[in-house]
Amino acid sequence: MTKKIAVLTSGGDAPGMNACIRAIVLACERANYAIVGYQHGYNGLLNQEYCLLNNNQVHNLIQRGGTVLHSARCHEFKTDAGAKKASENLNELDIDTLIVIGGDGSFRGADHLGKFWSGQILGLPGTIDNDISGTDATIGFYTAIDTAVSSIDKVRDTADAFERIFLVEVMGRHAGFLALHAALASSADYVILPELFDNPEAVLDQISSQLAERRKQSEHISYIVVLAEKLWPGGIDNLAKALTKKTQSEVRPVILGHVQRGGSPVSQDRILATKLGAYAVSLVTKDITGVMVGEHNGKTVEVPFTHTWDKSKPLDKQLVITMKTLMNDRYA
Repeated sequence: MTKKIAVLTSGGDAPGMNACIRAIVLACERANYAIVGYQHGYNGLLNQEYCLLNNNQVHNLIQRGGTVLHSARCHEFKTDAGAKKASENLNELDIDTLIVIGGDGSFRGADHLGKFWSGQILGLPGTIDNDISGTDATIGFYTAIDTAVSSIDKVRDTADAFERIFLVEVMGRHAGFLALHAALASSADYVILPELFDNPEAVLDQISSQLAERRKQSEHISYIVVLAEKLWPGGIDNLAKALTKKTQSEVRPVILGHVQRGGSPVSQDRILATKLGAYAVSLVTKDITGVMVGEHNGKTVEVPFTHTWDKSKPLDKQLVITMKTLMNDRYA
Protein backbone atom coordinates (compact mmCIF):
# COMPACT_ATOMS: atom_id res chain seq x y z
CA MET A 1 0.00 0.00 0.00
CA THR A 2 1.15 3.58 -0.62
CA LYS A 3 2.49 5.27 2.50
CA LYS A 4 1.05 8.59 3.56
CA ILE A 5 3.44 11.13 5.07
CA ALA A 6 2.72 14.39 6.88
CA VAL A 7 5.17 17.20 7.58
CA LEU A 8 4.94 20.32 9.74
CA THR A 9 7.23 23.11 10.92
CA SER A 10 7.04 24.13 14.55
CA GLY A 11 8.47 26.73 16.90
CA GLY A 12 10.81 29.48 15.74
CA ASP A 13 11.35 29.58 11.99
CA ALA A 14 14.82 29.06 10.56
CA PRO A 15 16.33 29.62 7.09
CA GLY A 16 16.40 26.26 5.31
CA MET A 17 13.05 24.97 6.53
CA ASN A 18 11.64 25.42 3.03
CA ALA A 19 14.62 23.57 1.57
CA CYS A 20 13.86 20.73 3.96
CA ILE A 21 10.17 20.66 3.01
CA ARG A 22 11.19 20.56 -0.65
CA ALA A 23 13.51 17.60 -0.09
CA ILE A 24 10.82 15.69 1.80
CA VAL A 25 8.21 16.28 -0.89
CA LEU A 26 10.50 15.28 -3.76
CA ALA A 27 11.77 12.19 -1.91
CA CYS A 28 8.17 11.16 -1.18
CA GLU A 29 7.20 11.51 -4.81
CA ARG A 30 10.19 9.41 -5.89
CA ALA A 31 9.09 6.71 -3.44
CA ASN A 32 5.44 7.00 -4.54
CA TYR A 33 4.30 8.18 -1.10
CA ALA A 34 1.43 10.62 -0.60
CA ILE A 35 2.53 13.78 1.22
CA VAL A 36 0.50 16.40 3.11
CA GLY A 37 1.65 19.49 4.97
CA TYR A 38 0.09 20.61 8.23
CA GLN A 39 -0.03 24.38 8.51
CA HIS A 40 0.81 26.55 11.53
CA GLY A 41 2.70 23.85 13.39
CA TYR A 42 0.91 21.68 15.91
CA ASN A 43 -2.06 24.06 15.74
CA GLY A 44 -2.75 22.78 12.23
CA LEU A 45 -2.55 19.23 13.51
CA LEU A 46 -5.18 19.97 16.15
CA ASN A 47 -7.42 21.89 13.75
CA GLN A 48 -6.94 19.45 10.84
CA GLU A 49 -5.56 22.31 8.77
CA TYR A 50 -3.50 20.79 5.99
CA CYS A 51 -2.75 20.92 2.29
CA LEU A 52 -1.66 18.34 -0.27
CA LEU A 53 1.91 18.80 -1.43
CA ASN A 54 3.58 17.98 -4.74
CA ASN A 55 6.67 18.92 -6.74
CA ASN A 56 4.99 21.91 -8.39
CA GLN A 57 4.38 23.50 -4.99
CA VAL A 58 8.02 23.23 -3.96
CA HIS A 59 9.48 24.42 -7.26
CA ASN A 60 11.89 27.33 -6.79
CA LEU A 61 11.55 26.97 -3.02
CA ILE A 62 15.04 26.00 -1.87
CA GLN A 63 16.31 29.58 -1.66
CA ARG A 64 13.34 31.05 0.20
CA GLY A 65 13.55 31.88 3.90
CA GLY A 66 10.80 31.22 6.40
CA THR A 67 8.42 28.31 5.94
CA VAL A 68 5.59 27.97 3.43
CA LEU A 69 3.74 25.81 5.96
CA HIS A 70 4.01 28.62 8.54
CA SER A 71 4.81 28.01 12.18
CA ALA A 72 3.39 28.75 15.61
CA ARG A 73 3.54 27.91 19.30
CA CYS A 74 0.80 25.61 20.60
CA HIS A 75 0.14 25.34 24.34
CA GLU A 76 -2.89 23.09 23.88
CA PHE A 77 -0.73 20.41 22.29
CA LYS A 78 1.23 20.00 25.54
CA THR A 79 -1.84 18.54 27.25
CA ASP A 80 -2.89 14.89 27.06
CA ALA A 81 -6.21 15.96 25.54
CA GLY A 82 -4.37 17.88 22.82
CA ALA A 83 -2.12 14.94 21.96
CA LYS A 84 -5.09 12.56 21.85
CA LYS A 85 -6.91 14.92 19.49
CA ALA A 86 -3.85 15.11 17.26
CA SER A 87 -3.65 11.31 17.22
CA GLU A 88 -7.27 11.08 16.13
CA ASN A 89 -6.70 13.61 13.35
CA LEU A 90 -3.65 11.72 12.06
CA ASN A 91 -5.61 8.47 12.03
CA GLU A 92 -8.50 10.15 10.26
CA LEU A 93 -6.16 11.02 7.38
CA ASP A 94 -4.49 7.58 7.51
CA ILE A 95 -1.10 9.14 8.13
CA ASP A 96 1.71 6.60 8.51
CA THR A 97 4.59 8.97 9.30
CA LEU A 98 4.75 12.46 10.79
CA ILE A 99 7.92 14.49 10.18
CA VAL A 100 8.42 17.45 12.50
CA ILE A 101 10.92 20.21 11.58
CA GLY A 102 11.76 22.30 14.62
CA GLY A 103 13.78 22.71 17.78
CA ASP A 104 13.82 21.48 21.34
CA GLY A 105 10.21 22.34 22.13
CA SER A 106 9.00 20.79 18.88
CA PHE A 107 10.81 17.52 19.69
CA ARG A 108 9.33 17.46 23.17
CA GLY A 109 5.92 17.85 21.56
CA ALA A 110 6.68 15.01 19.13
CA ASP A 111 7.78 12.78 22.01
CA HIS A 112 4.56 13.64 23.86
CA LEU A 113 2.48 12.72 20.80
CA GLY A 114 4.25 9.36 20.61
CA LYS A 115 2.57 8.33 23.86
CA PHE A 116 -0.85 8.54 22.20
CA TRP A 117 -0.20 7.72 18.54
CA SER A 118 1.19 4.48 17.15
CA GLY A 119 2.46 5.92 13.85
CA GLN A 120 6.05 6.77 13.00
CA ILE A 121 7.36 10.13 14.24
CA LEU A 122 10.61 11.64 12.96
CA GLY A 123 12.22 14.97 13.77
CA LEU A 124 14.52 17.26 11.81
CA PRO A 125 16.54 19.93 13.68
CA GLY A 126 15.48 23.38 12.51
CA THR A 127 16.62 26.25 14.76
CA ILE A 128 19.14 29.06 14.46
CA ASP A 129 20.30 28.46 18.05
CA ASN A 130 22.13 25.19 17.23
CA ASP A 131 21.33 24.03 20.77
CA ILE A 132 20.11 20.48 20.01
CA SER A 133 22.32 17.65 21.22
CA GLY A 134 23.13 14.82 18.84
CA THR A 135 23.69 16.91 15.72
CA ASP A 136 26.72 19.04 14.91
CA ALA A 137 24.60 21.72 13.26
CA THR A 138 20.93 22.61 12.96
CA ILE A 139 19.12 23.89 9.89
CA GLY A 140 19.30 27.69 9.88
CA PHE A 141 22.38 28.07 12.08
CA TYR A 142 24.84 28.83 9.29
CA THR A 143 22.59 31.48 7.74
CA ALA A 144 22.01 33.14 11.11
CA ILE A 145 25.78 33.39 11.59
CA ASP A 146 26.15 35.11 8.21
CA THR A 147 23.28 37.48 8.98
CA ALA A 148 24.74 38.41 12.36
CA VAL A 149 28.25 38.88 10.92
CA SER A 150 26.95 41.10 8.12
CA SER A 151 25.16 43.28 10.68
CA ILE A 152 28.17 43.47 12.98
CA ASP A 153 30.38 44.47 10.04
CA LYS A 154 28.05 47.40 9.39
CA VAL A 155 28.08 48.34 13.06
CA ARG A 156 31.89 48.30 12.97
CA ASP A 157 31.87 50.90 10.18
CA THR A 158 29.94 53.42 12.24
CA ALA A 159 31.82 52.46 15.41
CA ASP A 160 35.09 53.28 13.65
CA ALA A 161 33.74 56.57 12.36
CA PHE A 162 32.83 57.78 15.86
CA GLU A 163 35.34 55.72 17.89
CA ARG A 164 32.50 54.26 19.92
CA ILE A 165 31.85 51.14 21.91
CA PHE A 166 28.98 49.10 20.49
CA LEU A 167 27.11 46.25 22.16
CA VAL A 168 25.52 43.84 19.70
CA GLU A 169 22.91 41.42 21.06
CA VAL A 170 22.30 38.22 19.11
CA MET A 171 19.80 35.42 19.70
CA GLY A 172 20.54 32.39 21.85
CA ARG A 173 19.52 33.13 25.44
CA HIS A 174 20.38 29.61 26.65
CA ALA A 175 23.13 28.69 24.19
CA GLY A 176 26.07 30.74 22.98
CA PHE A 177 26.75 29.06 19.63
CA LEU A 178 25.52 31.96 17.52
CA ALA A 179 27.22 34.59 19.68
CA LEU A 180 30.55 32.73 19.69
CA HIS A 181 30.64 32.06 15.94
CA ALA A 182 29.45 35.55 15.03
CA ALA A 183 31.98 37.18 17.37
CA LEU A 184 34.87 35.20 15.90
CA ALA A 185 33.86 35.74 12.28
CA SER A 186 33.36 39.48 12.76
CA SER A 187 36.55 39.99 14.82
CA ALA A 188 34.56 41.26 17.77
CA ASP A 189 36.64 42.43 20.72
CA TYR A 190 34.69 40.67 23.45
CA VAL A 191 31.89 38.11 23.66
CA ILE A 192 29.54 37.27 26.54
CA LEU A 193 28.16 33.72 26.46
CA PRO A 194 25.60 32.02 28.75
CA GLU A 195 27.90 29.00 29.16
CA LEU A 196 30.73 31.12 30.60
CA PHE A 197 28.95 34.07 32.19
CA ASP A 198 28.69 34.21 35.99
CA ASN A 199 30.15 37.51 37.22
CA PRO A 200 28.91 40.82 35.75
CA GLU A 201 31.45 42.93 37.66
CA ALA A 202 34.34 40.81 36.39
CA VAL A 203 33.13 41.31 32.82
CA LEU A 204 32.97 45.08 33.28
CA ASP A 205 36.49 45.07 34.70
CA GLN A 206 37.84 42.93 31.85
CA ILE A 207 36.30 45.09 29.14
CA SER A 208 37.46 48.31 30.82
CA SER A 209 40.99 46.98 31.27
CA GLN A 210 41.22 45.69 27.71
CA LEU A 211 39.84 48.92 26.27
CA ALA A 212 42.37 50.99 28.24
CA GLU A 213 45.24 48.82 27.03
CA ARG A 214 44.18 49.07 23.42
CA ARG A 215 43.81 52.81 23.62
CA LYS A 216 47.44 53.00 24.74
CA GLN A 217 48.39 51.18 21.55
CA SER A 218 46.10 53.18 19.28
CA GLU A 219 44.28 56.29 20.43
CA HIS A 220 41.50 56.08 17.86
CA ILE A 221 39.71 52.73 18.05
CA SER A 222 36.27 51.22 17.99
CA TYR A 223 35.25 48.35 20.26
CA ILE A 224 32.58 45.70 19.66
CA VAL A 225 31.04 43.48 22.32
CA VAL A 226 28.78 40.60 21.22
CA LEU A 227 26.42 39.10 23.79
CA ALA A 228 23.64 36.53 23.85
CA GLU A 229 20.13 37.88 24.29
CA LYS A 230 18.59 38.45 27.74
CA LEU A 231 21.81 37.37 29.42
CA TRP A 232 22.89 40.57 31.13
CA PRO A 233 20.93 41.43 34.32
CA GLY A 234 18.42 44.09 33.39
CA GLY A 235 19.15 43.74 29.69
CA ILE A 236 21.51 45.26 27.16
CA ASP A 237 20.55 48.84 28.08
CA ASN A 238 21.74 48.25 31.63
CA LEU A 239 25.04 46.92 30.33
CA ALA A 240 25.42 50.01 28.12
CA LYS A 241 24.85 52.30 31.11
CA ALA A 242 27.26 50.33 33.29
CA LEU A 243 29.99 50.39 30.64
CA THR A 244 29.46 54.09 29.97
CA LYS A 245 30.00 54.80 33.65
CA LYS A 246 32.95 52.40 33.93
CA THR A 247 34.83 53.53 30.83
CA GLN A 248 33.67 57.14 30.54
CA SER A 249 33.01 56.39 26.89
CA GLU A 250 29.99 56.53 24.60
CA VAL A 251 28.39 53.07 24.46
CA ARG A 252 25.60 52.20 22.02
CA PRO A 253 23.42 49.06 22.22
CA VAL A 254 22.19 47.25 19.09
CA ILE A 255 19.65 44.41 19.20
CA LEU A 256 19.65 42.34 16.01
CA GLY A 257 16.45 40.50 16.96
CA HIS A 258 14.38 38.53 14.48
CA VAL A 259 16.35 39.71 11.45
CA GLN A 260 18.59 36.72 12.29
CA ARG A 261 15.77 34.31 11.45
CA GLY A 262 15.15 35.72 8.00
CA GLY A 263 16.82 35.75 4.64
CA SER A 264 17.70 33.25 1.97
CA PRO A 265 19.52 30.23 3.45
CA VAL A 266 23.22 29.93 2.67
CA SER A 267 24.48 26.86 0.80
CA GLN A 268 25.47 25.00 3.99
CA ASP A 269 21.91 25.20 5.32
CA ARG A 270 20.40 24.23 1.96
CA ILE A 271 22.63 21.16 1.72
CA LEU A 272 22.05 20.13 5.35
CA ALA A 273 18.28 20.56 5.02
CA THR A 274 18.17 18.59 1.77
CA LYS A 275 20.35 15.80 3.12
CA LEU A 276 18.39 15.36 6.34
CA GLY A 277 14.97 15.70 4.68
CA ALA A 278 15.72 13.05 2.08
CA TYR A 279 17.21 10.72 4.68
CA ALA A 280 14.13 11.02 6.90
CA VAL A 281 11.94 9.80 4.04
CA SER A 282 14.26 6.81 3.57
CA LEU A 283 13.35 5.72 7.12
CA VAL A 284 9.60 5.53 6.37
CA THR A 285 9.63 1.79 5.70
CA LYS A 286 11.85 1.01 8.68
CA ASP A 287 10.87 0.15 12.24
CA ILE A 288 12.31 3.39 13.60
CA THR A 289 10.33 6.06 15.43
CA GLY A 290 10.75 8.77 18.05
CA VAL A 291 14.11 9.91 16.67
CA MET A 292 15.71 13.07 15.34
CA VAL A 293 17.66 12.79 12.11
CA GLY A 294 20.86 14.81 12.49
CA GLU A 295 24.45 14.94 11.29
CA HIS A 296 27.58 14.05 13.25
CA ASN A 297 31.08 14.13 11.80
CA GLY A 298 29.64 14.33 8.29
CA LYS A 299 27.44 11.25 8.74
CA THR A 300 23.66 11.11 9.08
CA VAL A 301 22.59 9.84 12.49
CA GLU A 302 19.36 8.88 14.26
CA VAL A 303 19.07 10.20 17.80
CA PRO A 304 16.20 9.39 20.22
CA PHE A 305 14.19 12.51 21.00
CA THR A 306 14.99 12.34 24.71
CA HIS A 307 18.73 12.37 23.99
CA THR A 308 18.39 15.71 22.21
CA TRP A 309 17.64 17.48 25.47
CA ASP A 310 19.01 15.17 28.20
CA LYS A 311 22.38 16.93 28.14
CA SER A 312 23.29 20.48 27.21
CA LYS A 313 25.18 20.67 23.95
CA PRO A 314 28.72 21.92 24.64
CA LEU A 315 30.42 24.72 22.77
CA ASP A 316 33.39 23.85 20.58
CA LYS A 317 36.28 23.94 23.08
CA GLN A 318 38.82 25.04 20.49
CA LEU A 319 36.65 27.96 19.39
CA VAL A 320 36.29 29.06 23.01
CA ILE A 321 40.07 28.87 23.49
CA THR A 322 40.61 30.81 20.26
CA MET A 323 38.18 33.53 21.28
CA LYS A 324 39.75 33.90 24.72
CA THR A 325 43.21 34.08 23.17
CA LEU A 326 42.21 36.81 20.73
CA MET A 327 40.33 38.83 23.32
CA ASN A 328 43.40 38.93 25.54
CA ASP A 329 45.94 39.41 22.76
CA ARG A 330 47.30 42.70 21.49
CA TYR A 331 44.98 44.82 19.41
CA ALA A 332 45.51 44.34 15.66
